[in-house]
Amino acid sequence: MPTFLEFFAGGGLVRAGLGPGWTCLLANDIDPMKAAAYSLNWGEAEFVLGDVKAIASDQIPGRADLLWGSFPCQDLSLAGAGRGLAGERSGTFRSLERIVAQLRAQDRAPPLVCVENVVGLLTSNSGRDFAEVVASFVRLGYRVGAMVIDAARFTPQSRPRLFVVAACGSLAIDDALLDGEGARWWSTPALERARAQLPDESRQRFIRWRLPGPPAPNARLGDIVEDDPRGVAWHTPEQTQRLLALMAPLHRTRVEAAKGAGRRMVGGLYRRTRSERDGVSRQRAEVRFDGLAGCLRTPAGGSSRQTLLVVEGERVRSRLLSPREAARLMGLPDSFRLPARYNDACHVLGDGVAAPAVRHLAAHLFEPLLARAAHGAMAAE
Repeated sequence: MPTFLEFFAGGGLVRAGLGPGWTCLLANDIDPMKAAAYSLNWGEAEFVLGDVKAIASDQIPGRADLLWGSFPCQDLSLAGAGRGLAGERSGTFRSLERIVAQLRAQDRAPPLVCVENVVGLLTSNSGRDFAEVVASFVRLGYRVGAMVIDAARFTPQSRPRLFVVAACGSLAIDDALLDGEGARWWSTPALERARAQLPDESRQRFIRWRLPGPPAPNARLGDIVEDDPRGVAWHTPEQTQRLLALMAPLHRTRVEAAKGAGRRMVGGLYRRTRSERDGVSRQRAEVRFDGLAGCLRTPAGGSSRQTLLVVEGERVRSRLLSPREAARLMGLPDSFRLPARYNDACHVLGDGVAAPAVRHLAAHLFEPLLARAAHGAMAAE
């Protein structure tokens, strides 16, 4: 049974994605609320509460097959003022680098490392932050590849994320796991530009992983909506009208089209501040009826909470997305236990990794790589 370490573990969504065939040796997060959410589902035995900067390799048992780290994205986003890996939050990547280096010095380096973050990592500081992530693993003796995987390929949520997967240089890689020329569903122009800009040494150690495309998702946003939601209430007609009044003509047109669809239409709505042609910044309500929710966020403010707009003919209703609906958008079963407080549940989910994307990586990349390594070890004995 393969083993793993998870840093910035949150509520354990990566553990949910890896599945029961994997054993956790250590999980870590600095947030007590997330630690409590983790223990609701997985217990406390492997969890270490505290700053990753204080974690030393001596606290880590055994030799894990995989180290996973979804380090904070704040300094890589537009709101991060360009600090990138030099920022206090996203700079915690250096702690992951240090831990892998310490384990390597003890001959316990994990054969596989995966770090996950927003796609802004590709362009942060003109691509230099992505180049440094790749170079960090190259210096530690790994070959490195990267993929952009959108949760929309598995669940009805638009959530593209960057997954950087590094394989130890001594790990035998089957040609079937290496991508030749052709369509790469997990690639984007930004990823290709970032790869092309890598220094020669990193580019020579860069892998194009072969990852089969996931099956077409059969769920739409309306399919995961609760009939009797818990933790949220329907807005009053006046509150719904105020949302509609915040819409620019394009989005009002979408609502009118939904009214004439002849069936129930469910849209995801966010409030955003837009600078308009007259130079004035205005708050706008923006809705989509393409069957997808917008990307879940942490509930830092009212505009970061996603609203559902349910249109049935001339009847238009609105309410916040419920925690259970948010969990479904992350690919979690209804048996997954959520914090009781609305904001806590949404924070755990908004900071998490879509579980089916993790399962896809595990099934089609991690597990085949580790199976070949185990077979080689047995053959050598």
